[in-house]
Amino acid sequence: MINKLSVASSLLLTLAVPALASVVVSNPANGTEVGSSFNISAFADKCGDEQVTSMGYSFDSSADTTVLDGASLEATIGSSAGTHTLHVKAFGENGATCVTDVMISVKASPSESIDIPSDAVHNSNLQTLHNWGAAGDKGAVGHSSGSTRIVSSPSLHGATREFVTHYKSSGDERYWVRYGDDTTATHFLYDAWVYLTDSTSNVANMEFDLNQVMPNHWTVTFGVQCDGYSGTWDYTTNTGTAKKWHDHWLHSASKCDLQSWKKNTWHHFQAAYSRNDTGHVTYQSVWFDGKVFPINRTTFSAFELGWSPQLTTNFQVDGRGKEGENTVYLDSLTISRW
Repeated sequence: MINKLSVASSLLLTLAVPALASVVVSNPANGTEVGSSFNISAFADKCGDEQVTSMGYSFDSSADTTVLDGASLEATIGSSAGTHTLHVKAFGENGATCVTDVMISVKASPSESIDIPSDAVHNSNLQTLHNWGAAGDKGAVGHSSGSTRIVSSPSLHGATREFVTHYKSSGDERYWVRYGDDTTATHFLYDAWVYLTDSTSNVANMEFDLNQVMPNHWTVTFGVQCDGYSGTWDYTTNTGTAKKWHDHWLHSASKCDLQSWKKNTWHHFQAAYSRNDTGHVTYQSVWFDGKVFPINRTTFSAFELGWSPQLTTNFQVDGRGKEGENTVYLDSLTISRW
């Protein structure tokens, strides 16, 4: 005889146990604030009726998904400042896909040592502007040519700028865009994400610059580069005068090994600097993937170039060796000023 009470109890117990969510995200929690680099933890037992074989993530509307093997996901990832949707995904053995969305707010400041005022101006996603130019650096050795365009992959949020450089005799290619004309701002934070491919072996130096015309019409150059020859973070100076200038790179005490940067991965670069009314620039620090590299040097870096009022940013890729090609990507380029 069947015990109806036992059957009813079993059915009640079964109904009381909630089904396991397809993708369980333990970190970050939905609606939380995170740093520009943060940890992600997630797992999935099943995706539909299929065993999970891999997991991954993407941001916002980007079609570029980072995928890792296994039914659990543990990684340190990063994003540009702002509010974003993090899509955490599980993939079944027969092609099923399950997704859990997490809303996050990414803090803009790279360090508590930078006090960005509330009225600071933020020019975001400068890589998406259509007026980017390219030219070989005439002040360098060798020859180069380059092209640049917007691509959707690899991408943090669906709009990445690709830079393809062909060079001979270690030629250097400079890419630039003019985005404003503020002559009075004195403090700046440069914030960008850079993606290196396997062609990084053909890159000697990588340079991140900002040019500003001051009220006296001099142009101040805020220049920072990872120097592949000296293995240091370098900064620009003018060892001459504004009228008879001699631009030059100075080595900081902070190390930078471009060839050790992980390939096919997004890296977060930030630099903070300021100027005074005489054209002397104070380089504070560089942050790379959340680690601080102090510079703490003040130097003259103004040039009488005859430019009209403008803010211009340069991204330069220097070739390494006799001849070659390299491809680099830039995303979420934001320059703040106050």
